[in-house]
Amino acid sequence: MNVAIDWGNSSLKVGWFEGAALVRTGQFATVAELADALAGYPAERGIVSSTSRPAEVLQTELAGLGVVNWLFLDGQTPVPISKEYDTPHTLGADRVAAAVGAQVLFPGEDCLILDLGTCITADWLAGGGVFRGGTIAPGLQMRLRAMHTFTARLPLLELDRQHPPDWPRLDARNTREAMWSGALNGMRLELDGYVEEYRVRHANGRVVLCGGDGPLFESRLKPPIFAVPPLVLWGLNRILHYNVSELSDCP
Repeated sequence: MNVAIDWGNSSLKVGWFEGAALVRTGQFATVAELADALAGYPAERGIVSSTSRPAEVLQTELAGLGVVNWLFLDGQTPVPISKEYDTPHTLGADRVAAAVGAQVLFPGEDCLILDLGTCITADWLAGGGVFRGGTIAPGLQMRLRAMHTFTARLPLLELDRQHPPDWPRLDARNTREAMWSGALNGMRLELDGYVEEYRVRHANGRVVLCGGDGPLFESRLKPPIFAVPPLVLWGLNRILHYNVSELSDCP
């Protein structure tokens, strides 16, 4: 059994794999919660992608969880795609893993990968498995927080993903609704713009949606959209398999 961990800014998203098959997923707030889950579903090998912690901190925090070999994804880790990127060492591990996940699920296809998390990334993976770059923009919660932080009187709006607000109208009639409309409709129009531009250039390409805020927009974007919430986990597992011989040589 392999375990793949996408350690973001607010939670640990985890997938258990038997070979290439995803058999279980979970989302945890703490390492202690993850430890309890691993006690019931142990894994021999694991891979971690983190946007919030360096590898040496991860090694300490994940010690004692029963996983024999860990792989910590960084800019030096061999991956089964090539990167046409001027600064590959600065390319986020989550963006790399999402691109590899798209290659696993949609081999040989051009893909636009929309990852809606703390930031929005819109990345292009060419059909030959070449990462061609993309964009980074503020995510939903960042937009809401910025409006509060950089003004004197606008309130701080918090998103409850379990009970999201009704989709706001463009002609909002109060300040809170206007803020929700600016954030949500602004993101929707921005994402539709990416999709439209991408489809002009790659008429047969596939648009893949992932990230914590993905479900809010899945039905709002111009179809066809392929929503794959565990896309990063699929990519992490493939990277782990790609490096398995190196892992077996580790003490």
